[in-house]
Amino acid sequence: MRWLGGRESDNVDDRRGSGGGGLLVGGGIGTVVIAVIVMLLGGDPSEILNQSSSNQATSQAPTDPQADDQAAAFTRKTLASTEDVWTKIFADQGSNYAKPTLVMFRNATHSGCGTAQEAMGPFYCPQDQEVYIDLSFYDELRNRFNAPGDFAMAYVIAHEIGHHVQKQLGIMDKIDQLRERQGEVANNKLSVRLELQADFLAGVWANHAQGQSIELDKSDIESALTAANAIGDDRIQKETRGTVVPDAFTHGTSAQRVYWFSKGFKTGDIKQGDTFNSTEDANLQ
Repeated sequence: MRWLGGRESDNVDDRRGSGGGGLLVGGGIGTVVIAVIVMLLGGDPSEILNQSSSNQATSQAPTDPQADDQAAAFTRKTLASTEDVWTKIFADQGSNYAKPTLVMFRNATHSGCGTAQEAMGPFYCPQDQEVYIDLSFYDELRNRFNAPGDFAMAYVIAHEIGHHVQKQLGIMDKIDQLRERQGEVANNKLSVRLELQADFLAGVWANHAQGQSIELDKSDIESALTAANAIGDDRIQKETRGTVVPDAFTHGTSAQRVYWFSKGFKTGDIKQGDTFNSTEDANLQ
């Protein structure tokens, strides 16, 4: 992956030097296990966060060089690329794209969804419409998921930004309304479709960014597909439980995640990402 210019976004709240935001309260071992699974899946952990935490941590940008400054710069560049792409796509549709803030932190910090912790991995909080990431997740992606490469990291960020796009389009709010009237299994299926659409939107970003802010080759795409494949529900459940329980899926199978990211990258057409009414991935296991 090569940057073409590499503008860095200013919409970053760098809390790496703020000392964290406290620990998750009232959890126990069950909460710890769930938090680990959420980390592996890269999803929205709001349901297991401490909902009583509402105060935002004070932003304090580090003043000294740090070991993860290179990762921080990469994150800012990726965020800037998503801003450019989605601003244009929204403008082409006659609307405005509200750029989200990305919060970089260490260990723990406060979010609109409660306490954000390192173990939860990157996530999007719809309550404050911000993306949260502890940059150590990049090491996890490389070492645990065997998904090295810059574009694998960019895919993770683009997926979370995809959730912000869903929020902007009103999709996330509609799904939340449906969840209020359904049981756990049905809600899990909605979560799967929401996550697969975020994968699709990450692919759409890559399509539009190619040749504009980034230059990709075959190995870059393979690294993103490796990351998508590594964090499928089926693979994670097999690793953590020893068995696969489809009714408990919240993010989709590895094959489904690869399929929708690939479709977004190939088409670049946001209109082709209706994962909620599509059955084209039904037989992917």
